[in-house]
Amino acid sequence: MSMPSVSLRDVVSALDAELRTSEIPDYPGAVNGLQVANPGTVHRVAVAVDASRAAITEAVVSGADLLIVHHGLFWSGVQPLVGMQYDKYRAMLSNGLAVYSSHLPLDLHAEHGNNVRLAQALGLNPDGGFARFKTVDIGVTGTADEPTDELVHRVQAFSARYGGSVRTSIPAPGRRTHRWAICTGGGASSESLREARDRGVDTLIVGEGPHHTTVDAIEHDLCVVYAGHYATETLGVQSLGAFLETRFGLPWTFLHLPTGS
Repeated sequence: MSMPSVSLRDVVSALDAELRTSEIPDYPGAVNGLQVANPGTVHRVAVAVDASRAAITEAVVSGADLLIVHHGLFWSGVQPLVGMQYDKYRAMLSNGLAVYSSHLPLDLHAEHGNNVRLAQALGLNPDGGFARFKTVDIGVTGTADEPTDELVHRVQAFSARYGGSVRTSIPAPGRRTHRWAICTGGGASSESLREARDRGVDTLIVGEGPHHTTVDAIEHDLCVVYAGHYATETLGVQSLGAFLETRFGLPWTFLHLPTGS
């Protein structure tokens, strides 16, 4: 069977349209969309959470000519291309590896999004948005009626599959979850905890958050489930890989590179 060959322009156009890349606000360092081009065609795709040196190396080894990531190359701002930075760009350019990044447009997407995908994986049905950023809701929220420890056990099983671990602000046994919210990645913040309290959320599932969020959660009797930044953001890029396979017939590989966070 011959390897599919799709123009990079067509792939990028499809991703930009699907993710509404130009419409979704984000942090300046996100630089959503195509971050590094290749000579112009795509035969194989790799997807990963981070545009790390390890991801770039494994993408090249896999034979990919497009790497799709959630956390792109420019979070730290302008840096000189020396040392590790030089090695990363040399590997991409010398092997014809393009890089496409999607941060908040992927987090909040109704089909491919990290938040809705995590809710589905946990058997939860979203009924609204959560964690407002400028003009968009990043996370999701919904109702339930179940022992909180049963929900936490499902989160633990999910996180463990991706090399993560789970802790909670308040012990789950004896509690019940009636109103939940999810904000993947670094979803625990003063703002998200305040929103949870204002909206009657009793169980908030996030990737990670600062120490003070645990103190705040305890004082307000809010069960925050910290499930791991990396683990909670693995599903979106995998969904994009499947999307490109369906749209263009492109084979794809998920590069599992847990960070321990």
